[in-house]
Amino acid sequence: MRIITLLRKIRSNSSKTPSINSTRFLLRCMSNVPENTVYGGPKPQNHSQRVTLTNLRQKHRKGEPITMVTAYDYPSAVHLDTAGIDICLVGDSGAMVVHGHDTTLPITVDEMLVHCRSVARGAKRPLLIGDLPFGSYESSTHQYLNCEQAIDTAVRFLKEGGMDAIKLEGGAPSRITAAKAIVEAGIAVMGHVGLTPQAISVLGGFRPQGRNVDSAVKVVETSMALQEAGCFAVVLECVPPPVAAAATSALQIPTIGIGAGPFCSGQVLVYHDLLGMLQHPHHAKVTPKFSKQYARVGEVINKALLEYQEEVTNGSFPSPAHSPYKISAADMDGFLREMQKMGLNDAADAAADAVEKFEAMK
Repeated sequence: MRIITLLRKIRSNSSKTPSINSTRFLLRCMSNVPENTVYGGPKPQNHSQRVTLTNLRQKHRKGEPITMVTAYDYPSAVHLDTAGIDICLVGDSGAMVVHGHDTTLPITVDEMLVHCRSVARGAKRPLLIGDLPFGSYESSTHQYLNCEQAIDTAVRFLKEGGMDAIKLEGGAPSRITAAKAIVEAGIAVMGHVGLTPQAISVLGGFRPQGRNVDSAVKVVETSMALQEAGCFAVVLECVPPPVAAAATSALQIPTIGIGAGPFCSGQVLVYHDLLGMLQHPHHAKVTPKFSKQYARVGEVINKALLEYQEEVTNGSFPSPAHSPYKISAADMDGFLREMQKMGLNDAADAAADAVEKFEAMK
């Protein structure tokens, strides 16, 4: 109604140019974000501030380390954004740290896309990369069908998930071929070698790689093959630092280490791991030994929840300080009369008692 009223005013003064204030008011009314709300809405996205592949190449060329952290929802994405992290990876590790699985294998494309959309709403600055989950780009024995499936999945991550690029685990020739096909379809790809969690069935569990001659050579060769396929960067996971150093030297693209020592072009850690967020047996089981805890947020969360439970139980929460919405004395009297007219005398008494008790609490 406010918009209609303003439009009528503007029409009635068609010979006059609408004032700046009137125009601003009209635009504000037409906005999808209300002017005054209980909860604040999201800020509009500014693509000019987004980290791009060009930015990463410039950092790599200058020898500046690249930072990457995983995120799986809006709050964690906002934290990464605020901290100025270069790359935000929506990792299939969410299967373990968010969904409670023992491996990354169970998470689906649709589940990943939910995480991607949430992260895209929160992270405005970092380059956004989505992990292609197990079974989403290698389900056929036919090479052409594999490439077709890989491209289709990657397209969904950009169109439906809001990602800027995708990551897939390299190693097998078919996966390198899939990476090449995705790049040729116009989608940026980050490779992943060393410990590839989606291949734990073949690897025999979460086992470090590159610890003997053949395995170390394979790490370097696979990294180079992914570069040749067009990948813009390669994750090196759980390999000895000298092997990571060799791969980094052999490549012209950045390497991102995770449990691979300090000689990579950048580093990545899982959000929950670096924050020490989860404190329970499952998380202890899936937390890798290479991850440094920069905080012990899980202990803070547990303490806060225990305090909340105690205060609700003893009645000290919510206090007047946390009960901000008021009703005037006149409206209160009218409300009590209406309750009595409706035959709700007990409700009227309860409201009147609440006024007295609330005043006594101040």
